[in-house]
Amino acid sequence: MEVPAAVYEEMIRHARSAVPAEACGLLAAGPDGKATRAYCLTNLDASPVAYTVDPSEHIGALHDAEGHGWHLAAVFHSHPAGPPVPSATDVAKALEPAWLYVIIGLAPADRPSVRGFRIVDGVVTEEPIAVEAA
Repeated sequence: MEVPAAVYEEMIRHARSAVPAEACGLLAAGPDGKATRAYCLTNLDASPVAYTVDPSEHIGALHDAEGHGWHLAAVFHSHPAGPPVPSATDVAKALEPAWLYVIIGLAPADRPSVRGFRIVDGVVTEEPIAVEAA
């Protein structure tokens, strides 16, 4: 997925702001599949090892995206103290096969890394995240 630098940085800021808990949100994409907006949402779990997107905020993001002619294409969350790879919990909770699952690893804190994955029926396949220059 191609992600503009501003959207990429917004995800990282949101992830850092939630430490020690995981942050979460959704990414909208245009008809070309490129990310257009990060919706930084509330993690109802407020946990360092799990996340649940606030359903009312999810619906708000969906309505906003559709109002702009976009679609929700990805969910993102952070791993505050671990690498950006899907945990067993992430795989078990991945219920939308069309979505990209984006994980922001905040360790080490000075060099966060972002990776994307397709998770379909428990099978994890990495899909590159390409950051577009500002």
